[in-house]
Amino acid sequence: MRNIKLIIEYDGTNYAGWQIQKSPQSIVHSPQTKTIQETIEKVLEKILQEKVKVTGSGRTDSGVHALAQTANFRTSSPLPVSKIQKALNSLLPKDISIKEAEEADKDFHSRYSAKSKTYRYFILNSETKSAFLNKYVWHIPYRLNVSLMRKEADTLSGRHDFKSFCASGSSVKTTVRTIKKISVVVAVREPPLPQLSALSSPAIIIEIEANGFLYNMVRNIVGTLVEIGRGKFPEGNLKKILLAKNRKQAGPTAPAQGLFLVEVKY
Repeated sequence: MRNIKLIIEYDGTNYAGWQIQKSPQSIVHSPQTKTIQETIEKVLEKILQEKVKVTGSGRTDSGVHALAQTANFRTSSPLPVSKIQKALNSLLPKDISIKEAEEADKDFHSRYSAKSKTYRYFILNSETKSAFLNKYVWHIPYRLNVSLMRKEADTLSGRHDFKSFCASGSSVKTTVRTIKKISVVVAVREPPLPQLSALSSPAIIIEIEANGFLYNMVRNIVGTLVEIGRGKFPEGNLKKILLAKNRKQAGPTAPAQGLFLVEVKY
């Protein structure tokens, strides 16, 4: 069996996340029912004339986007990988693109082989909203103290128990994770996404690289940093929230549309 690795870009607006849902009841807070995984698998079945399971590096929730989601699948088809990629891109919806496709080692697993993942969250911090970017940013009309957000974010670097930032109902064995890098920057000259060139105001970008993420961890961190930036939490409070290991102590969950999976390292 061949093992094929894919690098996938997608706009998650019209999907109930990456993972195929077992039942309609498992789709939470989403009017959508189709998923990225399901959509790709159905097209691959047409191309390869066999059923395949596409495994992603991790789940992205409903409305979350990806610039470089990594996935892999196994097939007995002799079809060249270049033709598989071309056929996928010709048949997939316009909001899903296979950026790269290649033969992988038989032991490669997109999830278990991953060393780290990087997410970026985009905030439009201006009085007026953007008519073009509402699917890709969180519009916050009140002024945020970016310097304080940046200072407080440093507290999260390193190995910690991130239970305070894990959505309730998660069944993970441990909530300990290691954040390798975290930054809060203002993009002024070179927008990190082509769509952001339409911004009339700079975008605030929160970027986090970690060895793994808990359910809604990034969005809960972003929501907490925004509360700090608007003065709802005093300076030094983020450390207390982290040590509390209590989701109720942290800020709200940031909306899904501002979140992008941008890189998976192996």
